[in-house]
Amino acid sequence: MPLLRREPGGPRPPRPSVLSILGPGLITGAADDDPSGIATYSQAGAQFGYSMTWVMLVTWPLMAAIQEISARIGRVTGKGIAANIREHYPASLLRGIVALLLVANVINLGADLGAMGDAVRLLIGGSAGVYVVAFAVLCAMLEIFSNYQRYTSVLKWLTLSLFAYVATVLAVGMPWGEVVYHTLVPSIVWQKDYVVTIVAVLGTTISPYLFFWQASEEAEDERVNPAEHPLTEDPEEAPGQIRRIEIDTYLGMGLSNVVSLCIIVTTAATLHLHGVTDIRTSEEAALALRPIAGSFAFAVFACGIVGTGLLAVPVLAGSAAYALAEAMQWTYGLGRRPREAKAFYGTIVVGTLIGVAINFVRIDPIKALFWTAVINGVVAVPLMAVMMLMSMRPEVMGQFTLPRRLWVLGWLSTAAMAVAVAVMFATWSG
Repeated sequence: MPLLRREPGGPRPPRPSVLSILGPGLITGAADDDPSGIATYSQAGAQFGYSMTWVMLVTWPLMAAIQEISARIGRVTGKGIAANIREHYPASLLRGIVALLLVANVINLGADLGAMGDAVRLLIGGSAGVYVVAFAVLCAMLEIFSNYQRYTSVLKWLTLSLFAYVATVLAVGMPWGEVVYHTLVPSIVWQKDYVVTIVAVLGTTISPYLFFWQASEEAEDERVNPAEHPLTEDPEEAPGQIRRIEIDTYLGMGLSNVVSLCIIVTTAATLHLHGVTDIRTSEEAALALRPIAGSFAFAVFACGIVGTGLLAVPVLAGSAAYALAEAMQWTYGLGRRPREAKAFYGTIVVGTLIGVAINFVRIDPIKALFWTAVINGVVAVPLMAVMMLMSMRPEVMGQFTLPRRLWVLGWLSTAAMAVAVAVMFATWSG
């Protein structure tokens, strides 16, 4: 969306529509509530009730800040995060980050496909394996062969699937006074399991693949629109674009955290209240809801797993492809035709196929997701530190280095992730 200008005395330009403002930030935030994340939030609510709700309020500004920084890097430079690291930092750093990102994304993608297949099997019966293959083919075909603007519109509309969890909250009923109290007044339980769950929630909320995706999509939106340019080349576009990024990102991450909150309070009001405290997958959460909250809540919860998976799987595959293509200096972009970016789209296909294969070999999905969390933790902290340093360098960002507010929040987010990773390894070794 270019900056709207008017000549002196001319008519005031029309205000942009909400749908035109919402884009990469909305999609990124929604993709964060993937089936694997749903399992984490369900466990938080089932095990600790409403005492975990305050975490979603605290993480919102931290999550939004690091995602806004990612978006600014993409829009200001016209390049994704991997391309900027390749130009300004040692190749060994980039290779390590991208390699670990690929492994984590593919495992997460496979887990999400498995959860989607299980959800459909619970709803209508049949073979979960068949559904896994069908979803993989659908996601890959849409990502590869759809017109870019049309495809991003599809992803925007898929964010509506998140409201399934708002509907679930309304279906089960809620002691709202207690929910509001615990959300605004932290009630920390000094137990190992409680601290580990906070770490899991933070790691689910702030994930490296989201950084790569939002930065690359900002750059992609600029590339496919002839009227837009990297802000380092056309600073006059900056006020409108930066304001759009702020609105898009904070609303997108706000939606993400509201939905996460809904999942926590739904499982707290049902599963925790009835003594069901051990939930390891989104499928188990849906199954446990059926006898307690009724068939409607169960069905809506399961449908939400499918909808969020349809959004998250392309983001996981796409962010991996962008990172690898930028690192390898391939032609890339979802705005390009398949024959113009064969290696880029090939990465999406191969990653999706490996994700499918994970569901047909004897790999414990819980252990796989544990290792995904470990890998994401190893990647996240140095990556966030590099992003913070890079976004303050004039040779990278020109005149658009970070304002102090964003600089402070960005480093707070980085510090929070560093503490979370340290706790994760401490509890793991213990």
